[in-house]
Amino acid sequence: MTDQSTPERPELPDHTVIGGQKVREGELGNLESLDPGTGRMLASLPSCGAGDIERAVAAASAALKREWSSLLPRQRGRLLSTIGAAIMAEQESLAVVESLDTGKPLSDARRSVTRAADYFTYYAGTVDKPFGDAIPLGVGTVSFVERVPLGVTGHIVPWNVPISTVARSLAPALACGNTAVIKPAEDASLSAVLLADLLHRVGVPPGVVNVVTGFGPIAGQALAEHEGVHHLTFTGSVGTGKRVMAAAARHVASVTLELGGKSPQLVLAGADLDFAARDVTRNAFANAGQICSAGSRLLVENSIHDEFLERIAERTEANTVGYGLSDPDVGAIISWQQRERIAGFVNRARDRGLAVVCGGRNVAVPGFETGFYYAPTIVDGVDIDDELSQEEVFGPVLAITTIESLDEGIAIANGTRYGLAAGIHTKDLSSALRFAREVDAGQIYVNGYHSAGDTVPFGGMKQSGIGREKGVAALDTYSETKAITITI
Repeated sequence: MTDQSTPERPELPDHTVIGGQKVREGELGNLESLDPGTGRMLASLPSCGAGDIERAVAAASAALKREWSSLLPRQRGRLLSTIGAAIMAEQESLAVVESLDTGKPLSDARRSVTRAADYFTYYAGTVDKPFGDAIPLGVGTVSFVERVPLGVTGHIVPWNVPISTVARSLAPALACGNTAVIKPAEDASLSAVLLADLLHRVGVPPGVVNVVTGFGPIAGQALAEHEGVHHLTFTGSVGTGKRVMAAAARHVASVTLELGGKSPQLVLAGADLDFAARDVTRNAFANAGQICSAGSRLLVENSIHDEFLERIAERTEANTVGYGLSDPDVGAIISWQQRERIAGFVNRARDRGLAVVCGGRNVAVPGFETGFYYAPTIVDGVDIDDELSQEEVFGPVLAITTIESLDEGIAIANGTRYGLAAGIHTKDLSSALRFAREVDAGQIYVNGYHSAGDTVPFGGMKQSGIGREKGVAALDTYSETKAITITI
């Protein structure tokens, strides 16, 4: 715990943003946003329907044809840089809202806001860098290729890291000259609305960025199905991702899907066990395990199993669980339903005879007993076919499987439908390279899980998704190639 003070709560939004206007009435009434740390109502926002989506897409389309397309790339870059600076100027108030809305520790929320600002600053420097190519066709013909915007982009955003996930896709989309309609998760919409307000204050033209709050099966589905949306970016579950992809296919929109994960952390004999224990537990329980790329499976070599289990159990039990604004190690679960889902996985594991080494229970935080808290949990002796090895829990649950060799570890690491991330702890370079080459995952970490940062391409293999976010790779995601040939 790093901060015992309770920060002042900023004014919370009661609106959504369409065409630069604050809209306080949704087509379907209102939705309630809860504070997961208390279980009580935090704010009320419009519940948008298909008509609201229609207006938002129309506003984005009109802005694309007017002010936004007329801006020079460097003008767009300066505006993105201004956005980054403005986010940092409001870091504390945005972080407090992010913590209240998601239940996460305040220090984590501050880092999320910083990451959001960094995305805009990074992509501000890319707007004039996608150079075209000349293609030699011979005397009398000139042919060249340029990158052009896709048009209106739709962004369906999850609840676990809302502000930085919005920025992760919105910043490169704007850098490439697109306009956007954002549908944040109904469980955590506040920071997306505040971000849209901030963008308009610093000069982003009306309609370039629109936010439509509402429920996924209604507002999200309407956005995915809209023929005026040229690209859809979705982060969330595999099942919902498939529905988004099917909806986009009906009007041949391109998609970027960042879906689920069951990412392994492999620890071999000879690794730095003190560092590995810190790394494994931090990346299993960060954000209460509510991260798509969380290292939720531990594959540990048999010869060090007992020693390593003792180390990680000690660290796990030392975690403080509490209200986000008091900045504990682990905050609240996003909702009562999600906590019940997590508890169901652990209870079934216990019923199957698996060893729940620590945690495995709801936590009553003094003064916040109505909040949704669950103890960081380690389950040992998990078979490779067990649901804890195969299914995404999306909570603070680490499943341990013992292995006898690197070969077995690689086979088990690849033994799920997911392929988002994977990590290994070893001092042997050959083992590290074999793991990196042979494991099917979009990001591989050696001796430092989640160490890549936000300028390295990120995305999944297999059913963990399609396409790449972050870094220069995102510029290809949010633009398309136009070939121009002239006979002279």
